[in-house]
Amino acid sequence: MIFTKKYSNLLFILIMGFGMSLIMTLIITFINTGFDSNYINRFLKAWSASLPIAIIAALILGPPIKKLVDKITE
Repeated sequence: MIFTKKYSNLLFILIMGFGMSLIMTLIITFINTGFDSNYINRFLKAWSASLPIAIIAALILGPPIKKLVDKITE
């Protein structure tokens, strides 16, 4: 499936939110609780909460941060 450029910013935000929440949740779950036979269940529970939060945060913060970066760069 190919998306048009019209959706590139939204697609970027969704993929970035997915990837960042995945990596951060894997690491933070490990740091907080260690790795044992229940690790995957704890991770999936935490990720199910963190993924929507990451997507919403990226949707809210992405556009103003892009404008700021555009202003302070040449």
